Amino acid sequence: MTTQFKTKRASQTLFIVLIAVCYGATLTPLHAQGPGAAKARTQYQVSDLPGLGGTSNGGNSINDQTWVSGYARLPNRNRHAALWRNGVLSDLDTLGGPNSSVTWNVKNTAGIIVGISQTADPQLLGESWSSAAFYSTPNNVGYINLGFVWQQSLGQMRGLPNFPGGNNGFATGANNLGQVVGWAENGVHDPNCCCTQVLQFRPAVWTLGPPDQIHDLPLIPGDSSGAATAINDNGQIVGISGICDQAVGRHTAKHAVLWENGTVTDIYPDAPAPWWNTPTAINQRGDVVGFAGDPAFVEGDKLHAFLWTREDGIRQLKPLQRRVPAHVDSEAYGINEARQIVGISCDADFVDCRAVVWNNGTVPTDLNELKGSYSAHLESAKDINNKGEITGRAADPITGVLTAYLAVPVTGQ
Repeated sequence: MTTQFKTKRASQTLFIVLIAVCYGATLTPLHAQGPGAAKARTQYQVSDLPGLGGTSNGGNSINDQTWVSGYARLPNRNRHAALWRNGVLSDLDTLGGPNSSVTWNVKNTAGIIVGISQTADPQLLGESWSSAAFYSTPNNVGYINLGFVWQQSLGQMRGLPNFPGGNNGFATGANNLGQVVGWAENGVHDPNCCCTQVLQFRPAVWTLGPPDQIHDLPLIPGDSSGAATAINDNGQIVGISGICDQAVGRHTAKHAVLWENGTVTDIYPDAPAPWWNTPTAINQRGDVVGFAGDPAFVEGDKLHAFLWTREDGIRQLKPLQRRVPAHVDSEAYGINEARQIVGISCDADFVDCRAVVWNNGTVPTDLNELKGSYSAHLESAKDINNKGEITGRAADPITGVLTAYLAVPVTGQ
């Protein structure tokens, strides 16, 4: 479930036709587009988003109202879930524990933000849960975590229920119909759990109340644990299915799956490796992006971005070419209705990671070549909205401070 299910990256790091008309998108089928389709290079005006006094902030979600959400670090290094509206930061606080974060692209325009938060309660079974990978602070373990929801109409974070017997949960996405997805523990002690993880966890859908209600989603036959990572307004949900493992991904992400009409489908049945196969986002017409594991790297040291569409199946999204050192890792995190995809491209040692955009599945473009006079290095792009606005994380080359940014296109394509 890197920064979205991968610990290494975590520490570094809908309507279709109307939207297309509004933003001038060309929704040409992928099979009708050549891989070298020419496009003018859009330039961006990039600006920093304010923080909470710490040295690390990140934007992970941006909706069509230009609401950016993610996290901001406090001077004591704890992280709080953050929401930026018109450049103004709102600290969404926590559920009583030290840390919280919005870690996936939430997307809706209904004023709903979801994520993960520590409570003040200690872990009952000594589990690290998924928090060790998503907080990256000294206080990242030891507390029970819940998926949270924050609604503009209420202005306060609240925890979401788990399955009976479970202690921990995680919320990833929410649509405009009041449905939230993620994963939550049940009460089953599973010998296939690894490391500090003890209990199984299942893909979860919450229907917001009051009261908030939870139900699970089916897994691929033979699997025991999984997670939902994104949902659209058609009720299509994507996520992973596998075994319990360590609640961060790896063997839990044996299958990249799509849930619709009550059924589960493996959208990447011939994936190169049975690990780290993780959809990260789905747009309103059901296009899915994410990343897949590499046969040589069970720990996820090398990943391969993909785009899945119903008409064309899987298309790999390559890393940047002609880089020194060579880029070998690519990860896709966001997609809009025009099939603009954003993510990262890295070398083998993750020393040089760059925010990239793939237009309609073509070769990637380094956003650092399109940022004008903005001085910081754009190291990740985590989400893109239907205006083409992008958010992610930038690194100051002098101070090393990590900053959430907003990149606004200033020229048409």
